[in-house]
Amino acid sequence: MAFKFQINNDLKFNHRLDLLKKADENRPEIHRQTITGQALVKLTDDVTKLEGIGLEQEGTMADLASRKLSRDGKVIIDFGRHVVGRFKIHIEHTGSPMDAPLAVKFRFAEMPNELAHQASEYDGWLSKAWIQEETLHLDSLPVDLELPRRYSFRYVEIDVIDSSPKWQAVFSNPTAVAQSAVTTPTVAAPKLDDPVLQRIYQVGLNTLHDCMQDVFEDGPKRDRRLWLGDLRLQALANYATYDNRALVKRCLYLFGAMTTTDGRISANVFTNQDYIPDDTFMYDYSLFFISTLDDLEKQGEDREILEDLYPIAKKQWAYTQRYIAADGRVKADEDYPVFVDWSNEFDKTACGQAITIYALRQLIDLAKRMGDAEVTKYQEQLAKLEDYAKGLFDAKRGFFVSGPDREVNIASQVWMVLAHVLDDDANQALMKKTVEQLFPVRGIATPYMYHHVTEALFEAGLHDEAIKLMKTYWGKMCQLGADTYWEAFEPEKPAFSPYGSPIVNSYCHAWSCTPVYLLKKYGQH
Repeated sequence: MAFKFQINNDLKFNHRLDLLKKADENRPEIHRQTITGQALVKLTDDVTKLEGIGLEQEGTMADLASRKLSRDGKVIIDFGRHVVGRFKIHIEHTGSPMDAPLAVKFRFAEMPNELAHQASEYDGWLSKAWIQEETLHLDSLPVDLELPRRYSFRYVEIDVIDSSPKWQAVFSNPTAVAQSAVTTPTVAAPKLDDPVLQRIYQVGLNTLHDCMQDVFEDGPKRDRRLWLGDLRLQALANYATYDNRALVKRCLYLFGAMTTTDGRISANVFTNQDYIPDDTFMYDYSLFFISTLDDLEKQGEDREILEDLYPIAKKQWAYTQRYIAADGRVKADEDYPVFVDWSNEFDKTACGQAITIYALRQLIDLAKRMGDAEVTKYQEQLAKLEDYAKGLFDAKRGFFVSGPDREVNIASQVWMVLAHVLDDDANQALMKKTVEQLFPVRGIATPYMYHHVTEALFEAGLHDEAIKLMKTYWGKMCQLGADTYWEAFEPEKPAFSPYGSPIVNSYCHAWSCTPVYLLKKYGQH
């Protein structure tokens, strides 16, 4: 995994009630819609789908109501689309009087391959409590059963553990009450003549929709948390589609209200009960608070939130100074890691340098908006950071190098391009060479990093190469059966899981929704 669990019990956090109040003032209305089950399906072997597991239809909802299930009887219900919400079903019994309870297990899956894995076999480092299954004992039937938890799914497997030799269980009317903070996009979709790009865009829109809940969740199946890195990309995708700025403001206020007393901004916050900042910190995620605030202001100035949160952005930058040497070098620290991607197969030192530059450019923009006299000091530090970054460019090799071994990797080139360390012509030449010598992409595990690779190609003017990468990456997820985009995906290892098993993977994940942003901003060439 890319970073170890951080446990920092001695931290002291601010809880600014004025900012938490403003977060609540921007709380969204949750829209709900009842979705009915569409078909009965069964797992099949299909080499074209994820883990070689496909589906074929074996019945209708009328067939479900006519089935009599006893010990070890199973059915899989397909809801026809990805759903975030609560599940309901009617259960009766038929035959003799009910002389024993009904023991039944419900399993919820976003993708068919999840149903091929058993929770009992999972031994990964992430909690198995996230696995979406419930075992119930029902003492009397009939019942209209509504499960209390919210799930993220398309498929529901019902497994009758046992009933009695004298009677059977009958299931009918499966429904899901789907929920989201948004309904219809308010920004027109880009005009896309290519059906592959149309599908890529739609799946991205589905992903964003289902991750927009009480906050911008990272994944509605697992974590269900507000993460800063995810928020930055979700907000950009949101401006290009639903344009719900109030939800962005809510999330920024939550982060801003609960910093540590020394100014650090948590990588994520919990919002399911009380508002609680996590004791996890990542160098790049904390800096992206600055980026997300600046991106919001670029959509149209909001003086209130700028005045509320700019001082907090400044304090985060002040805390960052301990990781910046006098010559402009960003010093790596394993206790304050630079995330970049789940993969640990490449050195991230140069990425940290570039991301610092990227965020400082945006802090300077905010400082100018505020009329802050310290803008000159920030500009002087930016020059030092850029000079040091330019020193990482190896003219003989034609690439930026990273770490003590002077490693060349794709991520370093990408972030240096996004930070605009070089001029436009040099950026284009760098990305052309990256495509020629470092592609196809290997060892990058997330749509989060693939987003940045694709955006760097667009920023460097390599439109065709960017579209090709979108088709081979997000398009590949679509080919493998995605209704929504996944948390982790390596095309060379489709079943990759950062947690040890796909059963806990999130197959609807916020940081993967960005084709809607990329296609809106760059796609119409």
